[in-house]
Amino acid sequence: MKQHRGDGVRRAVFTPVDNRARVETVVHRIGDAIELGLLADGEQLPGEMELAGQLGVSTVTLREALMALRQQGLVTTRRGRGGGSFVSLPEVPGEERLLARLAGWSTEELRDLGDHWAALSGAAARLAAQRTEPDDLKALRRTLDDLSAAEDAPARSRVYGRFHVELAAAAQSARLTREQVVLQTEVGALMCLVLGDDEYREEVADRHRSVISAVQDGAHDSARALAERCVLDSTARLITLRLSMPRAVSGPRPLEGTHAQEPRTGRRDGDA
Repeated sequence: MKQHRGDGVRRAVFTPVDNRARVETVVHRIGDAIELGLLADGEQLPGEMELAGQLGVSTVTLREALMALRQQGLVTTRRGRGGGSFVSLPEVPGEERLLARLAGWSTEELRDLGDHWAALSGAAARLAAQRTEPDDLKALRRTLDDLSAAEDAPARSRVYGRFHVELAAAAQSARLTREQVVLQTEVGALMCLVLGDDEYREEVADRHRSVISAVQDGAHDSARALAERCVLDSTARLITLRLSMPRAVSGPRPLEGTHAQEPRTGRRDGDA
């Protein structure tokens, strides 16, 4: 049986969606979680009645959303005994496509994105240090172990993003967790461009280990500062890479977004 992610992350993924454009909202909520690896490859989703109840939508709405997810290759459906809907983790685009995506961001936009990310992760770390018990950090420690074991850049980027989502979940804030999920769909895949270096992977793991230690010790100011520094350093590396790119490579930001697939039907306006 596939291992489930942290309970806090799952609660945030499967909380009720808002009333606007519910099919698209369900598609984005579940699709984003799959692409970030918050739902494990091959994991079985809850049954239709249960999942519709968790998301606060009708079974008709849920079935339409699952159909869209199947068309995007993010969900597969099996019939008969042991059947249901199962997660299908997408491939991360190649380096050339990721560089093209990075070229669509100006350095000012990357700095702004990094500031927003640092603010979210810093707030999450501070709240987690104030609210968590030792058992609440098990998901973060498992993710840290996964980061140390990840051998390729795509796997590392997914785990990196998952860490910050689970940090928000440790803060016991569903809203912060959902905000992190949305943000990681913008920047997560780009982290492949800087996490291929083994030495930097170890540096990131050490930084994340320090965040966990500060959260466990209840050192909320240190936890916030460490989480912010980790994010800002990663953003700085993306900016350095962006500045090193030939001018001819630059162009308008690709409309396909930072996802591993072609754009989804009904993708939210403004998503990159």
